[in-house]
Amino acid sequence: MLLRITHRTGYTYEGGAESSFNEARMAPRSTLEQQVLHTRVDISPTAWTLHWTDYWGTSVTTFEVHERHTELVVTSSSTVDVRRAATEGQGISWEQMRSDEVAETHAEYLAISPTVRLPNDLADQVTALAEQSATPMEAALKVVDLITSEVRYVPGSTGVHTLAADSWQVRAGVCQDMAHLVIGCLRYLGIPACYVSGYLMPHNEPEVGRSYSGESHAWARFWDGEWIDIDPANGSRPGDQHVEVARGREYADVAPLRGIFTGSGDSQMFVEVELTRLA
Repeated sequence: MLLRITHRTGYTYEGGAESSFNEARMAPRSTLEQQVLHTRVDISPTAWTLHWTDYWGTSVTTFEVHERHTELVVTSSSTVDVRRAATEGQGISWEQMRSDEVAETHAEYLAISPTVRLPNDLADQVTALAEQSATPMEAALKVVDLITSEVRYVPGSTGVHTLAADSWQVRAGVCQDMAHLVIGCLRYLGIPACYVSGYLMPHNEPEVGRSYSGESHAWARFWDGEWIDIDPANGSRPGDQHVEVARGREYADVAPLRGIFTGSGDSQMFVEVELTRLA
């Protein structure tokens, strides 16, 4: 699926900003599953910019604005050819998964931070699932089924700083929370897991040339001899409707836009995402 994505976001400043310092992670990655044919990040007001690739392989635009402004607008425009093929993993054993080699190679994707730490009741359920599973792959898929069936997708029910444990307690959240829960469960079992952010075309068969209102999306990846993508919010494997932008340990590593400013009053963030199928 050939997709054009326009992601417009930024801040309005209640009392105006004298200066602002920001990072944007809004340019899609080129991977085996997707080819970026065009990408551009525009900033208003005119800013000093620096483009670089972070530790996790994500394209970052760092920028500074040193003139008074009441609004900051960042617009990312990209054209991406997505041809995602399902990977089935290598069916590695529990012994292989818990080897020193896996622990050392994927240490960062095994770390359990407060964001993904499990409450005791969920940890007990996950332990029982693993005991009933012959392989890590089997356990991972059961974990995804558990989160998909138990946690309701409720827009606006949580925020970007919500902990996985808090989302589990109310059994509600958004794609970010479900990804964090799956990641926390898998790492608890010793299975390396990664957070992925990007976009999701909201229709399985979108009309060519028609633009659809969308939003940022999040899913997870786990290691089974090779990386396997899974979308717990939809209970499915990512397909050609998914466009990857960033990877990291959790949301804090991949936030599309973050920054600070000097000035008075508060700031308010806005986000608009539009996806168009071109072919």
